[in-house]
Amino acid sequence: MARSTAPARVHRRCAYAKINLVLAVGPKRKDGYHEVATILQAVSLHDTLAFAPRARGFTLAVDGPRAKGVPRTGANLVMKSARALARELGETRGAAIRLTKRIPHGAGLGGGSSDAAATLRGLLALWGRRLPHARLSALAASLGSDVPFFLGPGSALATGRGEIVTPLPPARHSFQVVLVVPEVRVSTAWTYAHYVIPKSRLTGWKRVVNLLQLRSEVIAGTKFKLKFFNDLEGVVLSRVPAVREALHALRVSGAAQAQMSGSGAALFALPAPSLPPKDLASRMRCRFSQVYVARSVRAGSRPCR
Repeated sequence: MARSTAPARVHRRCAYAKINLVLAVGPKRKDGYHEVATILQAVSLHDTLAFAPRARGFTLAVDGPRAKGVPRTGANLVMKSARALARELGETRGAAIRLTKRIPHGAGLGGGSSDAAATLRGLLALWGRRLPHARLSALAASLGSDVPFFLGPGSALATGRGEIVTPLPPARHSFQVVLVVPEVRVSTAWTYAHYVIPKSRLTGWKRVVNLLQLRSEVIAGTKFKLKFFNDLEGVVLSRVPAVREALHALRVSGAAQAQMSGSGAALFALPAPSLPPKDLASRMRCRFSQVYVARSVRAGSRPCR
């Protein structure tokens, strides 16, 4: 494919977090993953990635309030994504990448997957290259189940192991949520390893998927007709006291709906109509250090300053 002859500039992208409004977990597949059906929503809490031209090879610098513990080597999804894209394109140029980390990692908010998707978009822009959507989505799926979601709009139904993404109509108006991240890490692999499908759900799996596919029933204005649920919540709440206590605190502090996102440990809440989100957040900050007010956004990532 032809390369752009325009001078390369630093390209910056905002990589947004996600929450799982619903998460249904089905039988285990032959590849070891579980079938899932989940409604994903991108929210405004974000990391920032900056991509600067480099003759060849990649470097990664990490800073920001949530930089501690984030790998700077090839183990980071940013580096894996950069190298995978270069191989896919046959691209010999590299990039100097700076990741400013604000999304808590290992919390069920999709920060690593969002960074990976933003890396794919950011490097394509930096190099002036294009990749057909099908190839880009396949590459994203090879990097992680959630990565394809962050390439598209901010609301989607994800099925399969999470990599089959169907865009959903956005809310007519943005809505705000309060995010609380307890000071504990919960491994996705650990959560799924401890999940046991209730017998009553085995025959109901197809019914759950069909329900989620009624897209017009998902979001109507700022009111959700579909009640939130997360099949993995019981695993974590019964074994991780910090998450259980945070969820209880949200509910007694004025949350209209509150639940765990993904495999945890992050929780999100919609405040009661009479309670501004900033007030619920203020109440939670008396007990928890990682509390955020975020709003829904309409893309998994986008260029930013």
